Amino acid sequence: MMKLLSIGFGAFILTVSPALAQRIPRYMYAEAGVSAASTNQTPFWMHANQFGIVPKEGPFGTVRAGIYRDYRPYADSAAGKSSRGIRFDWGYGLNVVANAAPQSAVLLPELYVKARISIFEVRAGRWRQVIGLADSTLGVGPYSWSANALPMPRVEVSIPVFTPIEFTKGILSVQGAYAHGWFDNGGIIKNFYLHQKALYFRLGKETWPVRLYGGANHQVQWGGRSSINNPLFVKDGRLPSTFRDYIDVVTGASLPARSVVDTTRLPTIDSNNRIGNHLGSVDLGGELLLPGFSLLLYRQFIFEDGSLFHGNNITDGLTGIRFQSRKPLSDAFQLRHIVFEVMDTRNQGGPEFTFEDKTRGNDEYFNNYQYAMGWSYLGRTIGTPFITPQTDSREGLPKMNITPDDLRSFTNNNRVLVVHAGVAGNIFRNYTFQLKCSVSDNRGRYIIPFPYHTWQVSSYARFGMPLNAAQGLWANLTVANDNGLLYKNSTGFYFSIRKEWLSGPVGRFARSARSVTNPRHY
Repeated sequence: MMKLLSIGFGAFILTVSPALAQRIPRYMYAEAGVSAASTNQTPFWMHANQFGIVPKEGPFGTVRAGIYRDYRPYADSAAGKSSRGIRFDWGYGLNVVANAAPQSAVLLPELYVKARISIFEVRAGRWRQVIGLADSTLGVGPYSWSANALPMPRVEVSIPVFTPIEFTKGILSVQGAYAHGWFDNGGIIKNFYLHQKALYFRLGKETWPVRLYGGANHQVQWGGRSSINNPLFVKDGRLPSTFRDYIDVVTGASLPARSVVDTTRLPTIDSNNRIGNHLGSVDLGGELLLPGFSLLLYRQFIFEDGSLFHGNNITDGLTGIRFQSRKPLSDAFQLRHIVFEVMDTRNQGGPEFTFEDKTRGNDEYFNNYQYAMGWSYLGRTIGTPFITPQTDSREGLPKMNITPDDLRSFTNNNRVLVVHAGVAGNIFRNYTFQLKCSVSDNRGRYIIPFPYHTWQVSSYARFGMPLNAAQGLWANLTVANDNGLLYKNSTGFYFSIRKEWLSGPVGRFARSARSVTNPRHY
C-alpha cells in the first residue's frame, strides 16, 4: 500500500530488477494528412479540443511525429513480484507538428521530461493535459482547462493518478497537482504567469461497484508588465509580482478584507478585489461499475468573481453522463462509449456586479479587465471551446474594441447553452468510429448581447481502419459540418495515414488508460 509521505531526495532506495529494466515502454508515431472544406473556415469540431495543432483556416496539409518514453511498471510480471523500496523512474515526450496552411507554422505541442518518485511526479515542459471531472474524449471537455489550446510551458508536482490514503484502508484516494506556467507575450500585458492547482478525492476502492468523486481546480493569471499608464489596471508599468503577492495569488486572498492595503503599489482593480484573474470549477461525480459497463455522472460548478460562493450562478456549469462498455472487443458491431452533456454559462450571477450587496454578477467568463487576452493562450480558449474568441465569430455579430477603459477584448460570446452528444465504437473489431454533435444557443455578453437566438449546430464523424494492424499502420477519415449563425456554414474533411511503433509493456501506454480528472494524451 502506498503512503502519502514527504520524500527526501537523499533518503530513497531505488530497486529495479534486471528483467524490469529491459521492459521500458516506448511509443513513436508519424502521421501525414490533408484537409479541405467548402469555405476557408475549418469546421469547429475539426479544430476544437485538438491542443491547438489544427489550423482554423484551410485548406491545409500536416505532418506530425512524436516519441515518448513512459515509466516502467511497478511490478515485475515475469517474476510475479512487486518492486520494493521507493519507486523511481523517468520519462520524456516530444511531439512536432508542421502545418502547410494559409498561415503555415511549425508547432511543438509537447516537449517534456518527467520523473516518478514514489506516488509523486515532477514534470517540466509542454504536455497535453486536461483538468476536471468530465469526459475528455467524446465530451465538450472540462470547463476551465480543456484540450483546446496549445499546451503552455509549465513545471508541475503532482499525484498523477488516484492513490489510496493508507490510514483509510484504501477507501479514500487522492489525486492532485500544483503548477507554475508562463503565458505568451502577445497581449497588452507581457511576461505574466499561470498559477494552477487541483485536488480531487475518490470515495471507494477500485473494486467497489459505486465510487464518488469530488474536488476543485484553481487557475490564476498574475504578474506581468505593461506600457499602459492607467492606475486602475497597472501601477508604474508593473502588476503585483512579489513573493507576498504570490502567496495572495495561491490563497485567493480578498484584499478588501484586510485592515491595511498598500494602494501606492497595487492597481485599483487589485486592491479592491484579488491579485490576478482567478477562475476554475468545483466538481462532483459518481461512478457505477458493473461487469458489462460503467456509468459516470458528473457536474462542474463554475467559479469566477465570487458568484458561486454567494450561490448566484449555481445554474451555470457542465453536467454530463458517460457510458463505457467493459466487455472485450468482438467482431460484431459495438457501441463502447456514449456521452451526453449540457453546459450552461448564461447566468453569470445576473447582469450586475456590486461589492456592497454581494450581487457579484456579470462574471464575464474568460474576459478580464487587466489581462485583455482573456483566458486564452496563443489566441485559443484554454477552457471550453464554446466560449469563443471574438475573431471566430461571423461578420455582423457584435464585437469589442480594445480601449484603455475596457480591456476585455478576448470573447464576445460567453453566455452559451450547449447540448452535446457523442458515441464511439467499433465494427469488426479493428474498424472504429466516433460521432459527435453539439447544438448551442449563443447569447453574446450581458453588455453586448447577440441577436436572440444565435443558434449553431456543429457535427463530427471520424472513421478509422487498419491498413496493416500488425505493423501499426492506420488510415483515418474525419468529416465535420458547421451550420448556423455563429460560424460560416462549412463542411470539411481530414484524411490521414498514421504509423505507430510500440515497444515494452504498452497495453496502458498505447491506448492511454485515462484518469477521469487528469487524462494524459499520447
